[in-house]
Amino acid sequence: MPSLDHLKPVGQEEIIVYIPYCSKEQRNLLPLVISLYKEGALEGERGIEGCEGVPYLATWDVSKLPLESTRFQLIFNQNADLSYEITMSNAELIKYLIALMDNYLKSEGHSTDFSDGFYRKLLVE
Repeated sequence: MPSLDHLKPVGQEEIIVYIPYCSKEQRNLLPLVISLYKEGALEGERGIEGCEGVPYLATWDVSKLPLESTRFQLIFNQNADLSYEITMSNAELIKYLIALMDNYLKSEGHSTDFSDGFYRKLLVE
């Protein structure tokens, strides 16, 4: 699984279907985010204040249609008891990946963590 630093941006033809689902500010990250999305997996670390982060593996089904549903699974510490699964549209997953990529690019330590909003969704559904 390539690191986020080594992702190759995809071409305009692959991002065009997601443009209507993103704000103007988010669109500049789409070429990298779609490249990540096409990988179907991401290894990262959930930051915990005052403690070491908890490693995770996120996996999802890949499709080219923004409104198609995808199954998303997140496993912490390679422990099946710490596994979460939800279904969402690909467009919604892309928005969460945009937030992750934005945070990654802006953080000093290159944090690969989803947003708090993502984790709220994960726990509620």
